Amino acid sequence: MSDMSNTPVVDDKELVAQAESAVASVAEAKAAIGSVVFGQEEVVNNALVTILAGGHALLVGLPGLAKTKLVDTLGTVLGLDSSRIQFTPDLMPSDILGSEILDRDGDGSRSFRFVKGPIFAQLLMADEINRASPRTQSALLQSMQEYHVTIAGKRHDLPAPFHVLATQNPLEQEGTYPLPEAQLDRFLMQIDVRYPDLETERRILLETTGSGEATASPAMDTARLAEIQALVRRMPVGESVVEAILGLVRSARPAEDGTDVADDDPIRHIAWGPGPRASQALMLTVRARALLDGRLAPSVDDVVALAEPVLQHRMALNFAARAEGVGVRQVIAELKKAWM
Repeated sequence: MSDMSNTPVVDDKELVAQAESAVASVAEAKAAIGSVVFGQEEVVNNALVTILAGGHALLVGLPGLAKTKLVDTLGTVLGLDSSRIQFTPDLMPSDILGSEILDRDGDGSRSFRFVKGPIFAQLLMADEINRASPRTQSALLQSMQEYHVTIAGKRHDLPAPFHVLATQNPLEQEGTYPLPEAQLDRFLMQIDVRYPDLETERRILLETTGSGEATASPAMDTARLAEIQALVRRMPVGESVVEAILGLVRSARPAEDGTDVADDDPIRHIAWGPGPRASQALMLTVRARALLDGRLAPSVDDVVALAEPVLQHRMALNFAARAEGVGVRQVIAELKKAWM
């Protein structure tokens, strides 16, 4: 996470005025997205929270649930320069990052020239990311954490802001590779995309199968988005929210000292749990969620609402849990009940 210690001091009245202006801008962006992506309000909200918090998101769901359409719409509405990579088993790291080619000048001399890959965009859609090999998936590790790539020993900075919104098919499908833990931890949130309800699907049928289809329009530019992202990091967080974040994240880690665990303690199912990056992610996302809801400070309810998308991809269950048919979401629900 970026160090914000050099952020200029802003008095309370000015901060409130900036927050109210940001709330209006974010509401306009959300309305623009809703005119194209029907239903899926929680998915849209979490995707917006991810970008407002300056992070990356992993959208998990079956094909045909508008994951790609959502990412494309976000790029248009938020004024971001977008790029898309279709991940396939034969995709190579150079297809993502770019490569150096040998040029010959007019005088016959030769030199290498770097040709940028599609990763050099403000919003990168990694479509079906788990269909590429682990080697290719790892090409995103440096860029997602350090916001630059190193090619042939030279550093190349990525555009700012830089966000990766990746779509993933359920691992049970053929031709998929699980993402490595280090890469999963770089995603601020895992957003589960589920089937639409009846009325939403009815609207989809009526509004997307005719001669015309709604298109998104920009609601802000990159400079405005950067201002809002900086504001999110300056929003005050109460001590009760900080304690809730620490208590929840730390309760999701197995005991390291071999302490006996009670039979009803959800920690008995956890093989390994979230690290400090999960606490950082919750600290940022609760602020962004509050702003999205028109509030100037987050509450413990925000921590409860975001616990699952922030924690579920940062935890692994042990064999006993899998044998009992216990899932990560169930464990997180038990943790929330015990600690919140």
